[in-house]
Amino acid sequence: MKNTRRRLRPTSSLVRNAIFNILGNILGEISGKTFIDLFAGTGGVGLEAERRGAKVIFVERDPYLVRELAGKTRGKVVRADTLKYLKTLKDKADIIFADPPYSFRDYRKLITLCLERLSPEGIFILEHERKKDFPCDQRKEYGDTALSIWRVKK
Repeated sequence: MKNTRRRLRPTSSLVRNAIFNILGNILGEISGKTFIDLFAGTGGVGLEAERRGAKVIFVERDPYLVRELAGKTRGKVVRADTLKYLKTLKDKADIIFADPPYSFRDYRKLITLCLERLSPEGIFILEHERKKDFPCDQRKEYGDTALSIWRVKK
């Protein structure tokens, strides 16, 4: 349990607020939208989406965090490796948020899979270290953290 908590890097309240401001500016309401929180950790972003009326799926591989999340949410909690989960996902999502650990290496595959799983007009937001750079529709920076944003257009 202690090791899990030490490895966590929860999304800061500043970045979490920015995520929902961005979503609000693009979509207006997220109520009723399907929201997937990848690398969910403590679930802060997904729980906020749920509070705002989204149908949330949390994806986390750590069994301790999965149990903790299951006790906090009405949404679906899936214990799985994120890339494996995305490969088997059949339904489309309106919003996908991913906050992989800084040690994550397979960004190209993650981005491709997420974009393939978005519904028309869907949005993918990737939280990452500021020093990483990805070709995206929009990028916002907050201290050492960056948000890369992609939007599927009809």
